[in-house]
Amino acid sequence: MSLAEHTPGLPTTVARLDHTVVHASDRALSAEFLAAVLGLEVGAPFGPFLPVDLGNGVTLDYYEKTDEPIQPQHYAFLVPEEQFDAMIARLEALGVTYYADPRHTEPGRVNDLFGGRGAYFTDPDGHNMEIMTRPYARP
Repeated sequence: MSLAEHTPGLPTTVARLDHTVVHASDRALSAEFLAAVLGLEVGAPFGPFLPVDLGNGVTLDYYEKTDEPIQPQHYAFLVPEEQFDAMIARLEALGVTYYADPRHTEPGRVNDLFGGRGAYFTDPDGHNMEIMTRPYARP
């Protein structure tokens, strides 16, 4: 018997992202920001991490890093079409500019890539966040 047969819930055919660490200068501020935009909740602290559960078995574990500058990363979220407008409205309510493109040259606009809608915005530490309603069509 394989390990997966002995341990229910383990993937048997593919690798699945379980969690990733997001560095932040203030883990609570950054986790609460993203949770507010996506309409989610911040979980209870887990050791040095503050998780945001994305609802698909993946968590973003915010880790406070104060000893050196945060290196901005890109995080893309596939979101339901019916929740996209609410997310844009929450960005506007927070006073956060969103953009149609990853280089942030088209403020206040959304894109229509791959038959869906998408937008980019910056979190409190400069991470380039993306919400999109359709996955990218890959060659």
